[in-house]
Amino acid sequence: MSAAETAWRPRHNPWLIALVVTLAAFMEVLDTTIVNVSLPHIAGSLSSSYDNATWALTSYLIANGIVLTVSGWLASRIGRKRYFLICVIMFTVTSLLCGISQNLPQLIVFRLLQGLFGGGLQPNQQSIILDTFPPARRGAAFGITAIATVVAPILGPTLGGIITDDLSWRWVFFLNVPVGIIAAFAIAALVEDPPWAKARPRTVDFIGFSLITLGLGSLQIVLDRGEDADWFASPLIRGVAVAAAVGLLGAVTWLLSARRPVVNLFVLGNRDFAVGSLMISVMAIVLYSSAVLIPQISQTVLGYDATHAGLILSPGGFAVVLLIPLVGRLMKVTQTRFLVATGFAIMGFAFIYSSRVSPDVSFATLVMMRAAQAAGLAFLFVPISTAAYATMAREVQGDATALFTLFRNLFGSIGISISTALVTTRTQVHSAYLSRFDTPLHAPFRVLQAQYTRAIEALGHSADAAQRMALGRLYQVLRTQASVSAYTDVFMLCAILAFAAVPLSFLFSATKRSGGAAAGAA
Repeated sequence: MSAAETAWRPRHNPWLIALVVTLAAFMEVLDTTIVNVSLPHIAGSLSSSYDNATWALTSYLIANGIVLTVSGWLASRIGRKRYFLICVIMFTVTSLLCGISQNLPQLIVFRLLQGLFGGGLQPNQQSIILDTFPPARRGAAFGITAIATVVAPILGPTLGGIITDDLSWRWVFFLNVPVGIIAAFAIAALVEDPPWAKARPRTVDFIGFSLITLGLGSLQIVLDRGEDADWFASPLIRGVAVAAAVGLLGAVTWLLSARRPVVNLFVLGNRDFAVGSLMISVMAIVLYSSAVLIPQISQTVLGYDATHAGLILSPGGFAVVLLIPLVGRLMKVTQTRFLVATGFAIMGFAFIYSSRVSPDVSFATLVMMRAAQAAGLAFLFVPISTAAYATMAREVQGDATALFTLFRNLFGSIGISISTALVTTRTQVHSAYLSRFDTPLHAPFRVLQAQYTRAIEALGHSADAAQRMALGRLYQVLRTQASVSAYTDVFMLCAILAFAAVPLSFLFSATKRSGGAAAGAA
């Protein structure tokens, strides 16, 4: 690296640069979850089924996952600032188009385009922060990044529920327009490319890009549509799964052997980056799955509306914001791997606490459960990100950030799919088990049936009608208990996964990553 490149520093305040690029990334990450609670309203407004409306999520995730892998290549070919600015502007435009969609096919197409441009925001935001701050200050800078990555998925359902209930699902997309305009002007004025990130000609790797598109696109379809199609019992899912395997295996083989691959997989040869990628993948599984499970049990089992189901997550977001500065200070005096291990341990105990959920659980208890989970997240993202990039060469940071973000989003999607599928499966298992006691031959059943029958008769119903209604109520109780038991099973599995990550955290190098440049280069 030349002396000019070594001496390069941004002309504007680094913290202001970090703020504006994080604003754009926050907008994109928020959009991955804010639509979730609006799907029933979207389906009704566009005269579609809920099942078909989920393609508004699937199309976005497919396009987003594909672009994540090639964002580093696109940034190097177009110029990082120019590519980042294009992504912000077009993400804003496609958000407007999503909001004015008149039918479901239009919405799916515009969401696909939104995902294509949104996929370039997170990795380039991280690359800009890496180049803007020296190693000694990256830990604090990644604290700002954590707001976009950790808090946005938590606040998404809350904000989406409030907007949908009080305004319209269209405003979920219109919200991006003023934010995108402000971010675009700020980025144009403040962000600049360092010498090593300026546009330079690169050969187009059509084979690598095509294999990545086939593999990730097919995998996302399997993950998002598998549960509805009964997984491998469906010929469509089997065929798409084969396409995913061929595409992913072919992509890995090609990228490891090509002279100029579209993304450099050899960055995983860096030990700290490889461990960081593993840790962020585990974190993403528990983060995204738990962010879906809590609102899901609130709405489907406990009868909460979209607004209150989302509000359960909000205190957890505030807990992360409050704890991140503390974690930043601890990184200066404590080895990163100890903080990561602590974060996963906290999450493990939090999920054990969450597994105590019951059909009569209170709103306050659900809030405390989610806040406990979020407390562990505060100890994970910043230390993992800082440690992963600590010894990464500047020349390959674009590829590294693209892969790092891909792992987080891909395994987050896997976590959502697996957790929701497990809830369905375990509900069926618990229903089959509890049905053994749903018989007049079981004394507690007879007692409860008699209580319900007398209560219904007291409301003025006939004896026969009261008995039928009591049986219906008993069946609802059984289904509710089976569903709650299924959620407790999944929470326990999340706890086991979090505890399993604790010893793996010690694979990180034994350094204080925010302790200075020397420590960062150790």
